[in-house]
Amino acid sequence: MKKLYILRHAKSSWDNPVLADFERPLNERGIKTADFMGKFISENDLLPDLILSSPATRARETANIIKKTAELQAEIKFEENIYESSPQMLLKILSEIKENFQTVMLVGHNPGLEGLIKTLTGELQSMPTAGLAVIEVNAEKWKEIKPESGILQNLVRPKIELNT
Repeated sequence: MKKLYILRHAKSSWDNPVLADFERPLNERGIKTADFMGKFISENDLLPDLILSSPATRARETANIIKKTAELQAEIKFEENIYESSPQMLLKILSEIKENFQTVMLVGHNPGLEGLIKTLTGELQSMPTAGLAVIEVNAEKWKEIKPESGILQNLVRPKIELNT
């Protein structure tokens, strides 16, 4: 069995209208929420062996904050094809992960991440910014990952968590 953590980037800033979508950074709320999620990940032992992230600024910043706050040892690899990716492309990216990685965190964007969760688990779930899905994948090797091979074990929506 493999374990997949799907993390949507934290809230980004729209303050600079001339910035391309790819270049938008996190806003203050996004930074705080990413820090909160890093603590949540650490406190709940959700420790990936590898972090695959979109190279878009907001995803890159989210991955870096999570790694630092959770004190993760996992390497962050930035994968160009995660940005604006379809669920099918995300599945392909996951199928190419080296087999020595048991637990992987994927940091990316909607609608691709919501589509990936639906493809893997059959469940339609909303993924707010900084939302985290925990999926157990019924596969011994990443190359065996396929539609409906996952079970959604948990979905953390940080807005709910921050307000409690």
